[in-house]
Amino acid sequence: MTTRHSLQSAALSRIVLALLLALALLAAGCGSDDDDTTADTTTSTSTGDSDDTTDNDTTDNDTTDNDTTDNDTTDDDTMDDALPGEPWDGFASEGDLLSVVGVAYDDVLNIRDVPGTNADIVATAEPTADDLVATGRARELPQSLWYEVAADGVTGWVSVRFLAFMGATDDATAEFLAGGPPVEAETMVDLAQPIIEFYASDEPPSNMVQSVGASVGDLGEITYDVIGIGDDAIAGYRLHIFGMPTASGESFALDSIERTYFCSRGVSGDFCA
Repeated sequence: MTTRHSLQSAALSRIVLALLLALALLAAGCGSDDDDTTADTTTSTSTGDSDDTTDNDTTDNDTTDNDTTDNDTTDDDTMDDALPGEPWDGFASEGDLLSVVGVAYDDVLNIRDVPGTNADIVATAEPTADDLVATGRARELPQSLWYEVAADGVTGWVSVRFLAFMGATDDATAEFLAGGPPVEAETMVDLAQPIIEFYASDEPPSNMVQSVGASVGDLGEITYDVIGIGDDAIAGYRLHIFGMPTASGESFALDSIERTYFCSRGVSGDFCA
């Protein structure tokens, strides 16, 4: 009996030891699974955020902005390089108003696509137009200077010799009459001749142009532009001449002279700069 009982106790001990060993192995296996999952999740999240930030914000956007700026600058330089002549500082700034001068009343001023008298005409301006807007661009050709202007929605180039800043207007009648006897003539054109010659220059010789046609109402009227009087600031005058019909109705006597200054370099107050 004693031997049989001992064998049963030994068998029971082995069973208990086997169960304890199995439980220990199971606990060790569960610990490894948790560590691997945490490591994989952390690595995946960190790498994904870092790559997206670098590609979208830094590389793509910076490259696009730089390319756009470079192309705009190149286009502007190419446009200027393609124009005849050389850049010129000029006196007209962007937005300045310029007036047409020295163009005959039965003619127009040509506005061209590029500087030069052989360039295509894109628009015209009337002989007394005073609303040409400077763009601030100017060019110098071997024998002429040109301003770029905007007129009636069109932008083009005009020779500087036909443009000026419009200055003050005064009454020049007394000044002229102080130089000689009162003037009388059969026509307004004849009446105007000694007046425009009085204000013209011999050296350099002035260009005298009838910019407004003669008209007769209660008074006779005629307008001449006198351009080039040898003054750096004053380009010339616009002389608006009025004549009173004589009692016989066969001639005109001088009534008054309205003088407007043409300024070459701009206007400061009521004076040419």
